[in-house]
Amino acid sequence: MNKFMTFDKYRVFETEFAGRPLKVETGKMTQLANGACLVTYGDTTVHCAVTASAKPREGVDFFPLSVDYEEKMYSVGRIPGSYLKREGRPTEHAILTGRVIDRPIRPLFDKSMRNDVSIVCTVMSVDPDCQPEIIAMIGASIAISISDIPWNGPISGCSVGMVDGEFVINPTEAQRKVSKMATTVASTSDRIAMIEAGADCVSDEEMYNAIMFGHEANQKIINFINEIKAEIGKPKFEFVSLEPDHDMFESIKAFAEEDVKIALDTDDKTVRDERLKPIYEAVHAKFDEIYPDSEAMIDECLYKTQKFIVRRWLLDEQKRVDGRGMDDIRPLASEVAVLPRVHGSGMFTRGQTQVLTVATLGSVGDKQLLDGIDGETEKRYIHHYNFPSYSVGETKPSRGPGRREIGHGALAERALLPVIPSVEDFPYALRLVSEVLSSNGSTSQGSICGSTLALMDAGVPIKAPVAGISCGLITEGERWMTMVDIQGLEDFFGDMDFKVAGTHEGITAIQMDLKISGLTPEMVKEALEKTHKARLFILDEVMLKAIAEPRPELSPYAPKMFTTTIPADKISEVIGKSGKVIKEIQAECEVKIDIEEEGEIGQVFVAGLDTDKCQRAIDIIQTIASDPEPGAMYLGKVTRIMDFGAFVEIAPGKEGLVHVSQLDVKRTENVTDVVNVGDIIRVMVTEIDDKGRLNLSRRQVLIDVDGLTPEDSGDEKSRRPRRPGGNDRRRGGRR
Repeated sequence: MNKFMTFDKYRVFETEFAGRPLKVETGKMTQLANGACLVTYGDTTVHCAVTASAKPREGVDFFPLSVDYEEKMYSVGRIPGSYLKREGRPTEHAILTGRVIDRPIRPLFDKSMRNDVSIVCTVMSVDPDCQPEIIAMIGASIAISISDIPWNGPISGCSVGMVDGEFVINPTEAQRKVSKMATTVASTSDRIAMIEAGADCVSDEEMYNAIMFGHEANQKIINFINEIKAEIGKPKFEFVSLEPDHDMFESIKAFAEEDVKIALDTDDKTVRDERLKPIYEAVHAKFDEIYPDSEAMIDECLYKTQKFIVRRWLLDEQKRVDGRGMDDIRPLASEVAVLPRVHGSGMFTRGQTQVLTVATLGSVGDKQLLDGIDGETEKRYIHHYNFPSYSVGETKPSRGPGRREIGHGALAERALLPVIPSVEDFPYALRLVSEVLSSNGSTSQGSICGSTLALMDAGVPIKAPVAGISCGLITEGERWMTMVDIQGLEDFFGDMDFKVAGTHEGITAIQMDLKISGLTPEMVKEALEKTHKARLFILDEVMLKAIAEPRPELSPYAPKMFTTTIPADKISEVIGKSGKVIKEIQAECEVKIDIEEEGEIGQVFVAGLDTDKCQRAIDIIQTIASDPEPGAMYLGKVTRIMDFGAFVEIAPGKEGLVHVSQLDVKRTENVTDVVNVGDIIRVMVTEIDDKGRLNLSRRQVLIDVDGLTPEDSGDEKSRRPRRPGGNDRRRGGRR
């Protein structure tokens, strides 16, 4: 007898979000996970599952949460481009999305829990008008809420755009292309839990209003999730709390508190660390016997003692560990041209945080090609961030960039992208690399400042300089206070790292990390006000005094860039069979050539270190793309010598004869008296016969252009060739 499976627990919940249907399905898929759901928004579908280990992980002093956002290429109807034809390591976009989902969810778990929790969001179908990142965040919140895993959620998230001065929740693909901002806001029922923003220099007021607009929109979805939870949510399981014993903490704090205060009271991280070492040794010497097999707990008590002291100083005495006032910025320094042969470099120092950024310019063909599901296929501006172990005085082998490094690089990239000139105004690919030399708080914002310096040192005509700064927060019940430019200890022991980057005109990027459930509107407004004043101070008093504007000339080691346009139907002739023609041009002129087709136009980019050779390549390309006409002048190469004249190639496959009588203004007896094979000379087309053969004249160029007469003589090689016309634009030595 056949048996047919039924899904007794299958439920469907539906609502509307920003004018589009939102559907949640549970009980049919993934029945072995602690919690799971399939969320569909428009035609975007994301599967979210959460699992937790039955027992706590031993030997860890943190809550082991992992959030993975998985992009499946089938979701956009594509086969992966890799050799194996399957998805490999996550894209940077997937890693960044995982971090965005993690940040509002993590603070709502009990910090003393040590059970592993894994959240996996799998994108299964993508509607370009409905961003899967937002649905994944909502789906993760639903999955945890209905699971048996202890959590103080739910949260909801949305994207806020700004189109024609109006805020838009979850903008469509067309709206995102013209939006002045892309702000992701996550909320609890009463607070703002996370902000991630990129913007085209919007004001503080516009950004604040956008955040509050998103926060209000989130409340509908939070109520929706609470209804689902009330109907099908599981009872939460009990877990073993690894919070240090209260008596143990009080004993250790009483023993070490005064010594720890002395150790912390310095603006030098190195001195502080050295002072703490003997305190740790003394505490273990006394308490290891009292609390055997509790070494990790003793260290945790010492950590909590430091946290207690720093927070009490801030809340009760308005005292910071380095003696600064709440709105004071650490000593600043800016320097450019730090490295001799790179295209541009800038070093920014703030206290013991120091970042060196190096700018490299390349041809447009050096842009990064992307293979993801978000519709972005290439990236012309790339920012990488490196955080070596020596920057914090540790010894650890380098293993490549982790999620933190990728996230900080992306934040700096987002902050600077609005001021990067367009490819039409500056036809280069750009790569910035920020090397963290020393870290004591907010290196991501230091990399933004160092990158602005490097770009201006490289001569990149950025629209405006950008600076970044962070704001911290300490809370206790209804009491709270903010402080600008937080250092490492204030980040570790505080409740917030609110990073804001921008120009004089407005904000370009925000990233907010919290250790508490969320912020009130008043906290957000004060953080925006303080970071606004701080970034203007950094720009005016430090960065712009190091370099006031982009250099007028590029580095001599940077490639010179020429651009021109040709008809799209001539691109194949310029490239040639199997790339033969373009390879010959590149080899002869020692340049790199990239061609992009845009409708009926072919955009040609020529990059090289020698201006004359770049111009020669442009001339050859224009010659190939245009049919020679009588009167047109070209720069050509002598390929053959005959008694009656010289054959000159004005472009691959286009050759003409310069008769001996047309070689010079004077009578010429021997061809080799004037030219030899391999010489580059200027010629004019005088005739095209009925067989399409070109008759060329060097003599006519000397008369018409140089104004020579038969009584004159000159050295052709000493004269700079004149451009043959066309719409080429020169870059590299901007005049």
